[in-house]
Amino acid sequence: MLPFSGCEHCLVDSNGRLRLCQRFVDEFLAECKGEIVIYGLPEGALALYPEKVFREMREKELGDINRIGASFAARRSLRRFGSLSAPEVISRQGRVTIPEHLRTFAGLPPGAAAAVVGVEIGVEIWAKERLEREMESIEQDEQSARERELEEYRNNRNTTGESR
Repeated sequence: MLPFSGCEHCLVDSNGRLRLCQRFVDEFLAECKGEIVIYGLPEGALALYPEKVFREMREKELGDINRIGASFAARRSLRRFGSLSAPEVISRQGRVTIPEHLRTFAGLPPGAAAAVVGVEIGVEIWAKERLEREMESIEQDEQSARERELEEYRNNRNTTGESR
């Protein structure tokens, strides 16, 4: 079975926790014994990655310390990752406590409807409305790509003299 796939819905409880579906819990336990990093994505959602995966993602950027010291952009990126990341352990009940600043960032106050989306290397947690907008945007982008591809195909057929 493809790991970390599918979409589940849940609510953020009054303590800022959400309960992951058992399949996702089992995948995190198998991958990292439940030790994860919560990271605020630029799209306004939260990612839950096994700690090892998060470290691997960060290695390339952290590889050249001299570049970081000399680069405004690199230091700014470090600030973003540092301030929007938090280590966490999934509880025995499959719950994840989301720090308040990350809940605010993602628009997930207590009682909020959330969608947990598998993304193969972990999961993303979206406020329901934000995910709906994101999926609409994805569909619009895919429709535009299909239209461009079809137009290119038609243009190529016309320039090669193929009949319609």
